Amino acid sequence: MQKKINTGIASFGLSGRVFHAPFLEAHPGFELKGIVERHQNNSRKEYADAQLYRSFEELLTNDKIDLIVVNTPVQTHFEYTQMALKAGKHVIVEKPFTVTAQEAEILCQLANEKNAKAIVYQNRRYDGDFFAIKKMVDSKQLGILKEVEMRFDRYRPEKSSKQHKEAPIPGAGILHDIGSHLLDQALVLFGKPQAIFADIAVLRLDGEANDYFEMVLMYQNGLRVRLKSTVFALGKTYEYVLHGSNGTYLQKRSDEQELALTAGTKPNMKTWMPPNKVTDGEWYLYKNQKIQHQNTQSGQGNYMHFYSDVYQYIINNTANPVPFSDAVHSMQLISLALESSKQKRVLYL
Repeated sequence: MQKKINTGIASFGLSGRVFHAPFLEAHPGFELKGIVERHQNNSRKEYADAQLYRSFEELLTNDKIDLIVVNTPVQTHFEYTQMALKAGKHVIVEKPFTVTAQEAEILCQLANEKNAKAIVYQNRRYDGDFFAIKKMVDSKQLGILKEVEMRFDRYRPEKSSKQHKEAPIPGAGILHDIGSHLLDQALVLFGKPQAIFADIAVLRLDGEANDYFEMVLMYQNGLRVRLKSTVFALGKTYEYVLHGSNGTYLQKRSDEQELALTAGTKPNMKTWMPPNKVTDGEWYLYKNQKIQHQNTQSGQGNYMHFYSDVYQYIINNTANPVPFSDAVHSMQLISLALESSKQKRVLYL
């Protein structure tokens, strides 16, 4: 019989309901043992076998739980992750990892001291469009990469009611929320940059937290990686643009797992999403003094693979899919981006 990892979820909002509980329930390697809902009982209909807790502290008292998913607002991540690690639990922490780089470094050190399996939930590493980008970068078909742009835009001109994302408090705003995704992908693809320049702003008339940013990561080999996000993007564009010495690759942000999950689709251990049937990219290569062009189609991503990777890491000690140390680098860059925008100048790592 397959060994089970008894797991508890720290909250049952959008993250717990859409991105964690369905996968933990469907994966044979996990047993969903506890869910925290402070005031509601929304989890009872689908996850009645999981014990309902009214506080995070109460969840930690269950000695049978091996793994805690910290998916509460980012302003609580440092405190809750610290509590879970000190209680002897393994942890998965939602992005953004922490509010500050210093908090990230402290948690990374604590996880090492406790010999805990500590993972950051970076599900966008498991998007089909990102797989296509990574495959192109690894193939080196474009020659020496010169300029890359990666965007993650939305059209949300009105503020949401989520104060932890919209209020003028540390950790709020899309730099932490969306920037943590883009920075993680940039670090996976290209490693740590040499320097950074950032422009971060509030564009909503009634806005209080940043809702726009542009960051330029500068690499020693001359590569420039531009990361952008805004809440005023009504039209679609190519979200990934790669220019190299031999050509250009364009890729749309086309993965539809989040849409399907939000609409109620339940994942399973098979290919639970239909294959991508639309053209969502194209490349141009200059070869033999001629321009070659081809439309492309990305494959399908699968967030279940994240939990499969987590299972193998905890049970069989395979590679950590997203180690805390990766998130430390992301948080260091977010801190530098804030300072760069404030000083209006390039900052070196």
